[in-house]
Amino acid sequence: MSALTVRQVRLRYLTLYGLRWLPTGLTIPVMILLMQERGLTLSQIGLVSTAQGLVVLALELPTGGLADALGSRVVLVTAWAVSLLSLGLFAVADSFALFFLVWALQGVYRALDSGPLDSWYVESTLAADRDADYEPGLGFAGTVAGITIAGGALLAGGLIALGPVGPVSALTVPVLVAAALQAVALVVLLILLVETGPARGAGALRASVVAAPRMVGQAVGLLRRSRVLLALVSVELFWGFGMVTFESLLPIRLADVVGDPERAAAMLGPANSAAWLVSAAGAAATPLLLRWLGAAPAAGLLRILQGVTVLGMGLLAGPAGVLVAYLACYAVHGASNPLHLGLLHRQVDGPYRTSVISLNSMMGQPGFALGAVLLTALADRSGVGTAMVVGAVALAAAAPLYLPAWWAGRRATPATPEGAGPATDPAGTGAEPVGAEPVGPAAGAEPAGAVPPVGAAASAEPHRAAP
Repeated sequence: MSALTVRQVRLRYLTLYGLRWLPTGLTIPVMILLMQERGLTLSQIGLVSTAQGLVVLALELPTGGLADALGSRVVLVTAWAVSLLSLGLFAVADSFALFFLVWALQGVYRALDSGPLDSWYVESTLAADRDADYEPGLGFAGTVAGITIAGGALLAGGLIALGPVGPVSALTVPVLVAAALQAVALVVLLILLVETGPARGAGALRASVVAAPRMVGQAVGLLRRSRVLLALVSVELFWGFGMVTFESLLPIRLADVVGDPERAAAMLGPANSAAWLVSAAGAAATPLLLRWLGAAPAAGLLRILQGVTVLGMGLLAGPAGVLVAYLACYAVHGASNPLHLGLLHRQVDGPYRTSVISLNSMMGQPGFALGAVLLTALADRSGVGTAMVVGAVALAAAAPLYLPAWWAGRRATPATPEGAGPATDPAGTGAEPVGAEPVGPAAGAEPAGAVPPVGAAASAEPHRAAP
C-alpha cells in the first residue's frame, strides 16, 4: 500500500464510493411500489422498515470495533456480500416475513458498511503522506455519491418505462440490475482495497472478535476524555431529529401545498434526482469552505443555514417555493457531511477511528426515531408547517456544538503571518487527536456504523436510503 500515492488512494476511494451508492439509486424509486405490488399494506411497509433501524442500533458500535480490530477490507467485503444477498432476496420476496428479513439484512449491511471505507481512505492517505489533506477527498465522495444516486434513480425510471421483461415485472427489473451492479462492486472492492497495516493470519478473526468489545469501550472512553469529540457526536442527535423534516414530511407538505397527492408525487420524482445533484454540488464546495472559514466555523454556519432552508419548506407558499427550499436544503446537507466527518477524523488517531465514526452514526438513530414520533404527531395536531418549523429549530440548535472544536483550534494553532495557514492543521481544527494519547483502563476507558419510513442516511453518509 505504501507504493500508492495520495492521488491513487483518492481515485480508488471515489471509485468504490460510487459503486457503493449506485445500487441504492436504482432501488430508491421502486421500494414502496414493489412491496405494495407484492401485497404489503402501507402500515406493513412501515413495520418491516423498522427492522433496519433496530439492527443498526444494535450492531453499529460492535461492528465498528470489529473493523478497527480486524481491518476495513474484511468487514467491507462481508458488508457488500450481505447487501448482495438482501438485494437478491428483495427481488423475490412476496411476504411480510421475507421483506422483514430483507430490511434486517440491510441493517447488518449498513452497520458493517458504516465507517470502514472512509477510515481506509484516511489511513491510506496519511500512510502515503502524513501531512496530506483528506477533507477534500471526503467532499468529493459526497459529490460522487450524489451523482451516482441521481444517475441510478434516472436509470431505474428508464428501466421501469421499458416495461416488464418476460415474467419479471417492471418494478423488479431495477432491483435485479442493482443486484448485478452490487456483484460487480464486490469484485472491484476485492481488487482495489488493500489494507495499510500488516497482513493478518487466519487466527485474526477470533482475536478480533475478542478485541472488538475493548475497542468499543475505549472509543466510548474517548468521549469522556474529549469535550470536542463529545460535542461533535452530539450534533448527530439534533441532525437526526431534524432530518425527519426533509426526508419524511416533505411529501406531505408538498401534497398540502399542491392540493393533489398524485401530482405532488409526480413532482417529487424529478425533484429527488435534482436534490442529489445539488447535494453533490454542495459537497464539491467543501474545499472552498475549508479555505474561507475553516472546518468548524463552516460546519456550524451550515447547520444554521439548513435550519433556514427547512423553515422555508414549512412556511413558503406554493410548490415552487417549497421545492426551491428543498433543493437548497440538500445543497447544504451535501456540504455539511464531509465537514462534519472531517472534524471527527481530526479528533481520532490510532486504532479507534472506525469505532468513533460508528458511534457518531449510531447517535443519529435515536434522534431520527424521536423526531419521527414527535414531529409526525405534531404534524397531525398542528399541521406539517408547524412540525417543520420545530425541526428547523432543532437543526440550527446544533450549531453551537461546533464551538469546542473551533476554540480548540484557536488555542492549538500558533499565530502565523497574515495569509499563512497553520503548519500542522490544514483543516483548521487545531485539535490534538484524542487517540494519539494512551487509551485504556488507566485513562478511564471501560474494558471491553431511520430509518425513515422507507428509502429515506447517518450524517457520515449521503442518505438513509435502503435497500
